[in-house]
Order: sequence, then structure tokens, then C-alpha cells
Amino acid sequence: MLKQRDAKALIVYITAGHPDRTRSLELLRGLADAGADVIELGVPFSDPLADGPVIQASSQRALDQGMTFDGVLKLASEAAVSVPIVLFSYLNPIVAAGPTALARAAAAGIDGLLVTDLPVGGDSELEREIGESPLAFIRLVAPTTPALRMAEIAKHGSGFVYLISRLGVTGMQSKIASGLAETIDRLRSVTSLPVCVGFGINGPEQAASVARMADGVIVGSAVVRAAETSVDEAVKLVRAMRKAIDER
Repeated sequence: MLKQRDAKALIVYITAGHPDRTRSLELLRGLADAGADVIELGVPFSDPLADGPVIQASSQRALDQGMTFDGVLKLASEAAVSVPIVLFSYLNPIVAAGPTALARAAAAGIDGLLVTDLPVGGDSELEREIGESPLAFIRLVAPTTPALRMAEIAKHGSGFVYLISRLGVTGMQSKIASGLAETIDRLRSVTSLPVCVGFGINGPEQAASVARMADGVIVGSAVVRAAETSVDEAVKLVRAMRKAIDER
């Protein structure tokens, strides 16, 4: 549908339970109203190695307040937003949640799953279970990934491909990585899935710049940081990004 009207997706990450459960619920609903096409709902984890200081701190804060895997699912169910929700998690919380974790997620209204530390071939049995579940299986591709490996990763995914814009951890950056357009082209040459770019996007101008190249823009740390000020600030930022992307 987005492609038919030459629109680009805005995908927004927040950590479930941050700054607290009440505001996290308000944030979920506010982001959907502000124009987010997909919400990535982060499952708090004690050792989020792929994340920078902003998301690490938000994850720890949520854990300190008692957020759990099933608490995340309850939050999503209660929010009842009209846009898809992708569960964003590390492997450990998924495994620890038990053999019915995927079914419980689907029953709670979760639409997709992204596991940051589960590469293609890393656990074939679990990958098969996720692939056969009702959840879209979002896969990550790094900018240094060779084209043949990109094709293999995309083949085992669904929904969209999450292209990491640069090496390192999550966090806001002052400029877009050089060579991003070429990386997007290389990935598009081996998959028909939408290519959405994240890691480092800090505001409307960068969001518009990436939207000119990719099928979607993913923003996380900037929104999580804004939410620490207030839900209104986070929603205001997402509205500004939506406007910038649409007017690119």
C-alpha cells in the first residue's frame, strides 16, 4: 500500500515499560496517531550489547520497574493500536519465555519478531519455529554483508529487511553513513522485501534523507531520549519525522 502511493514507512522503536508502564502505554498510542507505520516494541534485557547508552539505560530502567516478556505482551494488547507491532528482542528473553512464547505473542496482537542476536544459521530449529509462526520474521543485514549473504538472510525473513546503516551500536549520529545508497542498491538487487534503514537517525532531516533512498526509516534512540522528557516530546518528534519523510 505504501509503495502504491509512493510513501515511505516510518518505523519507530520504543522500549516497553520506559519511562514507566503508564507512559509507555501512552507512547504506543501516541506514536500510532503521530504517523508511525510500524512500532518496534523492545523487550527489556539486562545485556543489550547491540544497543548504545540511551537504549541500554531505558532497558535497565524498565527492568528495574518489573517489566517482563509477558508484561510486554500485555502492554501491546492493552494499547490495541491500529499499526503493526514488531517485538524487538535479544535471544535470551525469547528462550526464557518458554516454548509457547511465539503463540502468546501472536495472541497478544504482535505482528512480527526481530531477534538481534540470531543470525541466519545460528539456531536452525528456533529459526524454523519462528518462520512457521504467525509472526513476520524480520532479519538484520549489516552494511558489510556480501551480496550472496544478503540474499540468504533475506530469503529466510519476511515483512521487511532491517538494514543497519553503519557498524557499531544503536545511537544518534550527526550524519548519514557514506555509501548507504550503494548498500541499499546491493540489498535490493537480491530481495523483493522492503528495505528499511535504522541505526543513527536523529531527526527529521536525516529521516527525509534516508527516505529518499530506502523503503522505510527506522528511528529509536532519538525517540527513547525524547520520551524521557515527556510523551508529548516523543510524539512531537515522530510527527516532525513523518512530515519530513512525506515532504522529502
